[in-house]
Amino acid sequence: MDTSDPNIGFDARGVCDYCNNYEGNILPNWKFTGEYEKSLNVLADKIRNDSKAHDFDCIIGLSGGLDSSYAAYIVKEKMGLRPLLFHIDAGWNTDQAVGNIEKLVDGLGLDLYTDVVNWEAVKRMQIAFMRAGIPDQDLVQDAAFFSGLYRFAHKYNIKHIITGSNYSTECCREPEDWGGYLGIDTTLFGDIWTRCGDGKPNDDFPLVDILVYKLWYQKALGMKVHYPLNLVPYVKKDAEDELEQRFGWQRFKHKHHESRFTRFYEDYWLPRRFGFEKRRAHFSSLIMTGQMTRDQALERISHPEMDEHFLKQEFEYVAHKLGLSVDELQQLFELPKKTYRDFNNKRWLIGMGANAMRMLGLEKRYFR
Repeated sequence: MDTSDPNIGFDARGVCDYCNNYEGNILPNWKFTGEYEKSLNVLADKIRNDSKAHDFDCIIGLSGGLDSSYAAYIVKEKMGLRPLLFHIDAGWNTDQAVGNIEKLVDGLGLDLYTDVVNWEAVKRMQIAFMRAGIPDQDLVQDAAFFSGLYRFAHKYNIKHIITGSNYSTECCREPEDWGGYLGIDTTLFGDIWTRCGDGKPNDDFPLVDILVYKLWYQKALGMKVHYPLNLVPYVKKDAEDELEQRFGWQRFKHKHHESRFTRFYEDYWLPRRFGFEKRRAHFSSLIMTGQMTRDQALERISHPEMDEHFLKQEFEYVAHKLGLSVDELQQLFELPKKTYRDFNNKRWLIGMGANAMRMLGLEKRYFR
């Protein structure tokens, strides 16, 4: 991490606040021994007992990427649960991600439900966010993914949600200024649509506000979110090897490359338009957890993950996929830079909730 995070701080030793947070808050509370199976079994028994009257014990949002794929494997093979695999198709899946999902469904013998989001609604919202000029371009996909998952779980009374979110590969969370907004904020979406949309309603785009799924679904109705990858010795390369050997699962060149838009956004749009490299946060997580050296990270980050010819082709693909010409997408790329602060939002309220979770010990990662 460097000062492209405008709020980064260093102590008298020259150690940044991400490392201090990892050493002071995450590491002391993130312990597993050779008996870690006991923690998994306790969680599995609780989920199983709560779900006896249902066809499925829990639901897992599956993207085909590493974290969600390994979570599905752990829940089925190590915890002995009956999860429903749930996939949101927002129009940007890579062939590799689709293949990985199929291999896990077949290899684990699980049921898959795929929710296909209205493509026109996704496309129109993505163009509106590009017109807004903010770094948070992946909020549109994230909103579709999480809204669809929570809405489905609520509709069918599935109380337990499994996520692949974890400390091992994500203990350094990218700052908000890099496009890491803290949740689905319908106020922000509404203002961006009003000011930058095409002037017509976009009712087919799914949105469940963060206050609905955090307070109503989870606190009032008792929906629970579980993080099994924090209960096992989760090492990125070992997990990739295991999934590959067992199921023929294919590893990606880098995190989030299961989505063609996210790959383009993180490898091209964000670093070239704003100067933000999310790989800094991704690699920092691996450095702190002993899976990568700092020298290896610096060498990787000295050049793009994808070559220039590939990135040029992806720019053209994204333009055509969104119904734009290459020149029109380039014009959006060159618009004045803005942030979510230029639009109506309830970030202050979301921030209060995030701070409360940290004070209660329910969130250990560093948020800002």
